[in-house]
Amino acid sequence: MTKGSSQVITCKAIVCWGKGEAMKLEEIQVEPPKSSEVRLKMLCSSVCHTDILSTHGFPTPVFPRVMGHEGVGVVEDIGEEVHGLKQGDIVFPTYVAECQTCENCTSGQTNFCLKYPLLLDSQQLDGTSRMSINGQSLYHAFGSATWSEYTVINANYVVKVDPCMPLSHASILSCGYSTGFGAAWKAAKVKEGSSVAVFGLGSVGLGVVEGARIQGASKIIGIDKNPRRKETGQVFGMTDFINPYDSDKSISESVREVTDGKGVDYSFECTGLIPLLSEAIESTKLGKGKTILIGVGNDSSLQINLLPLLCGRNIEGCVFGGLKTSDLPVMIEKSRNKEMHLDELLTHEVELKDVNKAFEMLKEPDCVKVLVKF
Repeated sequence: MTKGSSQVITCKAIVCWGKGEAMKLEEIQVEPPKSSEVRLKMLCSSVCHTDILSTHGFPTPVFPRVMGHEGVGVVEDIGEEVHGLKQGDIVFPTYVAECQTCENCTSGQTNFCLKYPLLLDSQQLDGTSRMSINGQSLYHAFGSATWSEYTVINANYVVKVDPCMPLSHASILSCGYSTGFGAAWKAAKVKEGSSVAVFGLGSVGLGVVEGARIQGASKIIGIDKNPRRKETGQVFGMTDFINPYDSDKSISESVREVTDGKGVDYSFECTGLIPLLSEAIESTKLGKGKTILIGVGNDSSLQINLLPLLCGRNIEGCVFGGLKTSDLPVMIEKSRNKEMHLDELLTHEVELKDVNKAFEMLKEPDCVKVLVKF
């Protein structure tokens, strides 16, 4: 084990100063890691729709914050009590961790560790920050702050990566795509021969499609208003495509139409649009259908029709697709074996200073994932 450097590093980072404000490239100070922490030099990052929500105060309205939560970096400095990592290791951060001993970790039912909680409060586990600007403390978005040339994160929230793995692939696996893939694999436990409906074919939804395909689903219905997602979805394993604008029918009616009136075994709501949740529920089979809620939007209030639930359908929410850090090496191996279509997700690139442009790019019909270059 190598003790971390005691020097403060000055570097460039993207900072959001207030709710709804444009992000700015700033020169910030990054402190050395404390106990159980590592300092990373970021090599590559990417943009997730959740980053847009983060500028509006999701999941907690704290500012100023250093943005970004997807990315991959190299370990440069190591604090005390860090085990299994060394300087030079390539890793990606994740806002989930596991102790493998608490009630939740040993239950096999959840990825919500009781010892290492979800990093949603934008601070380190001790309630402080390692980043500042002119003496003013900065929050770390999702405890990660990957849109910075350097960042500090608790070592329990990083996953070691095969150094031969493309950096862009590692960045993608650190959040969005993995969330979708995990939702099919771990949260829903999609069964072989089953049917699936996926609401929204962004990087999360395409991850669901691929996860369902690898799990052996026989019918995978993708739902998106963007007609260009039909061809992309088919690459990942989609068998049927529904564009809501092509029919006067409700989405749930269209899903039942392509499933001989039965509905699907599993539906996945990936858009965060509340009205679509009821459609997702009603798209599933009477008495046993299961809906996985993944997406989140600016409005977290919820109104749904209770009758479908009373008729035996189920709804379950998940964070990070129900994945644990111990599941991620399996996904890294699948990527190495080219079982995943990660290259097809990467459609646009920007430099760190141009991250604001990335939010506009995400609105373009052909954009799936934006890579941030350092």
